Order: sequence, then structure tokens, then C-alpha cells
Amino acid sequence: MKKVVLGTLLIALVSSTSAFAQGGAATGAATGAVGGAIVGGPAGAAVGATVGAVAGGISDETRPRFRTYVSGQKHSSYRYDREVRIGADLPSSGVTYYEVPREYGVTKYRYTVVNDRTVLVDPGTHRIIEVID
Repeated sequence: MKKVVLGTLLIALVSSTSAFAQGGAATGAATGAVGGAIVGGPAGAAVGATVGAVAGGISDETRPRFRTYVSGQKHSSYRYDREVRIGADLPSSGVTYYEVPREYGVTKYRYTVVNDRTVLVDPGTHRIIEVID
């Protein structure tokens, strides 16, 4: 039983991370639920959905408001000579990182504007974890 639960959590975490990279809490919850259900049945689906939703970054519902908020801040855009994509590592210097206001639900990450695109960044690694389009 412990192996099933542990396997469910592992699948849910991996599924939620991939979902997180693609599109927010709703997608993370759905993908986590599917991954959890495959390994652990109904209980696994519930665990997977919860883990997937928590790892979702800016939620699908608040994404439009967040884009409007960032554009209103008029931050200058950092010029990056590589593709702006999830998983890309930004430099630790030369880029200005801003706190995400609590109303958007994400306080662990920072945001910045790169090549005129808003991105969420892990402040510890400077890795892009979500592109807000």
C-alpha cells in the first residue's frame, strides 16, 4: 500500500510539473488527476489533482489580470539572445526581478520582462518556470 501511495505522489508530482510548464493551475490539476488515477485509482486522482493545482503558477483565471498589471508597470524589457522558453536560465545580474503581488497567488516566484514577454522565474535558479502570454 505504501508503494502505491508513494508511486501515486511521484507520478502526480511529475505530471504536475509538466502541466505547470504548459499552463496554470487548471491544467496542472487535470493532468495531476489523470496521472494519479493511472497509478492509484480514485484516491490517486484526488492527490494528483491537488498537487497539480498547487504547482500551477499564475492561475488561468488570473492570467489576463496579471498581464494587464505587468503592462501597466511599464518595466523595461531585458534583451535575451536565446529563446524565451520554460526551463531557460536567465543571468543573475543585469535582469531586474519583481515580486508577484499576493492577489495573483504566487509569492514564491518573481517575474520579469524578457524580449517583451512576461515570465515567471524561480528566484533561486533564475530559471523561467512559466511564460505568461
